[in-house]
Amino acid sequence: MKFLLVFAVVFVAIWIWRKNRRDEMRERQPPKRATPAVAAPQAMLRCAHCGLHLPAADAIGGPGGIAYYCSVAHRQAAGH
Repeated sequence: MKFLLVFAVVFVAIWIWRKNRRDEMRERQPPKRATPAVAAPQAMLRCAHCGLHLPAADAIGGPGGIAYYCSVAHRQAAGH
C-alpha cells in the first residue's frame, strides 16, 4: 500500500512539473509576424533606343507618348 501511495505522489508531481513546463514553453514562443505587404506589379516598358525593359514609373516618355526611353540621353539620341 505504501508503494501505491508513493507512486501516486510521484505521478502527480511529474504531471504538475510537465504542465508548468508546457505553459512556460507557450509563453516563450515569439509572436508570429505578419507577412509584409507586397507591392502590386508594375507595367514594364521597352526602351525604343536600346531595348532595355524598365518599370513604367522610371521610363521617360517621348513626344506624343508613343515611345518610351530609359534615359534622357537615349531620347535625345533617337532624335526626339
